[in-house]
Amino acid sequence: MAARPNTPPRPIIVKKIIEAPHAGHHGGAWKVAYADFVTAMMAFFLLMWLLGATTEKQRKALADYFAPTIVQSKQDTAGSNGFFGGDSLVSADKYPHGAAQTGTKSMTIPRDAVGGPKEASGRERERLKFQRVAKALAERVQTKGELRRFARNLRFTETVEGLRIDVIDDADFSMFAIGTSQLTPAGVRLFGEIAGPVAEMPNQVMVRGHTDAAPWSAKSGTNNWRLSVDRAEVTRHFLEYRGIDKSRFARIEGVADREPYVPSDRFDPRNRRISITLGWRTASNN
Repeated sequence: MAARPNTPPRPIIVKKIIEAPHAGHHGGAWKVAYADFVTAMMAFFLLMWLLGATTEKQRKALADYFAPTIVQSKQDTAGSNGFFGGDSLVSADKYPHGAAQTGTKSMTIPRDAVGGPKEASGRERERLKFQRVAKALAERVQTKGELRRFARNLRFTETVEGLRIDVIDDADFSMFAIGTSQLTPAGVRLFGEIAGPVAEMPNQVMVRGHTDAAPWSAKSGTNNWRLSVDRAEVTRHFLEYRGIDKSRFARIEGVADREPYVPSDRFDPRNRRISITLGWRTASNN
């Protein structure tokens, strides 16, 4: 037998296949991000729904529920580090100094589910006092037979200045003799009843006189401007005489016929009136 040729052994080749990883968009990271996004959107729409379906009182209760339950200290009443010093624009605080003062420490403690005090709580208390004054005055007039017919001549209106009490003339009633600043007997009785409840309040008082647009002759030597001021001053003097301290009067003015009660008819007798305003004693936030 012929001998085989001397050949080297054949090498053994091991083929190792390493599969390349899938691209990033085929993995699961994007699913987590998408789930976070969907959760955030759901929370956002839930928040929008809550804002639209709840009252201010309920929203305050929800805010208090999620607020920290520990006592928080607020320092530097002028603002601390943040724009609102970690506080909200509408929150109520009871700092003893004004916003320009610093260094005062106050404690903010979460209230019950009803929520904390509103910023206008002082205004609300003042409003209740005004309502009691209006009710007391209306009852004083209603319970006196000779004055009951004048109840329709009284109007009570809350304004930015305070509680305005309007005493209004009509075809059957006049506070002053026509064309003068002399009180009529009916005007004396009505202003006497008004003075009682007003004297019991500590608020400042403002008196404004109004006239109709009836013209004056050139020979009269007066006009509606002077007449409205004179009537306001007579009213102030009468109220002071009936017990209202003179230091409480903040302003006396006459506006003639420039602020008519019945704009469609500037000659209407209802345009002749006296406005007595009890001013707010608390800072205005409305």
